[in-house]
Amino acid sequence: MQNRRRLLTHMLAAAGAASFGRTAARAEDAKRLVRFIVGFPAGGGTDVLARLVAERVRVPFASSVIVENRPGAAARASVDYVKNAEPDGSTLLFTPDFPITLYPHSFRSLSYDPLRDLVPVAPAAKSMLSYSVGPAVPANVTTLAAFVKWCRDNPKSANYATTAAGGTPHFVGVMFANAAGIPMTPVHYRGGAPALQDLIGGHVPASINPISESMAQAQSGGLRILAVTGEKRSRFLPDVPTMKEQGFDVVVEPWLGFFAPARTPAETVRTLGAAISDVARSADYAESLAKFGNEPAVQTSEAFTATVRSDLERWGSVVKASGFVAVE
Repeated sequence: MQNRRRLLTHMLAAAGAASFGRTAARAEDAKRLVRFIVGFPAGGGTDVLARLVAERVRVPFASSVIVENRPGAAARASVDYVKNAEPDGSTLLFTPDFPITLYPHSFRSLSYDPLRDLVPVAPAAKSMLSYSVGPAVPANVTTLAAFVKWCRDNPKSANYATTAAGGTPHFVGVMFANAAGIPMTPVHYRGGAPALQDLIGGHVPASINPISESMAQAQSGGLRILAVTGEKRSRFLPDVPTMKEQGFDVVVEPWLGFFAPARTPAETVRTLGAAISDVARSADYAESLAKFGNEPAVQTSEAFTATVRSDLERWGSVVKASGFVAVE
């Protein structure tokens, strides 16, 4: 009889352990794969930053986090994809600001409304742009005021290179020209590298680029950075004054951030935002961002939404004043 009791006890314990194992397995299976959707090819700047976050983020309801590249239509395809995804927190858009804040003003028809179809979750990084001149401009031109005078004296040469038509550098140039009260013609390139190549070669007098692109060339003496677009000076270029310091009210700090599909539950958005912000606060993430001239950015969903709304409003008047319309 005693042996039978022992056998029954062992059988019950084994059954309990098996049941617990199945429950734990079901709980693990219930965790979802979270995808960061990037509208640019693998290996580019946005993709690299998305992977920096994906490698570090810990989402409570996710078994793993991956980056999925969906380039096309100048990043609009990725926005459409996330807009139509299930609003369960498993699909997030990671994007620079311009498809969200510029495109609604520059495209005649856009298949998405950034604040109706998406929910801002959290930013992950911010940066600023540089305004540089090359050998086409005399060496004694070392300030924006001196460059404005040079443009007035040489109106046929008053142009500047941009990294793309309709991108943030393009409209920073518009803002500066308006603030300076001078006509300037944008010259559009396919990316920052060819723009800087022509700047250094003396084919264009000025160029507007992310500071990560211009810093190396400035150190080698190929160009002179006259200003940055931040509210404060960049820690990467502490000797370069801002545009605002030099009397031109141009403050632009591009960001990269995460968005969820509309109707994603508020609690899910908060959970995702907290996880992303934990990464943004980490020292090793900040160190990795510094290699690209970027700084971490931390905001709640509510604060990030306010930033997006403000940027949308600000860029609307700039794009309208420029008369630019994007090619569909």
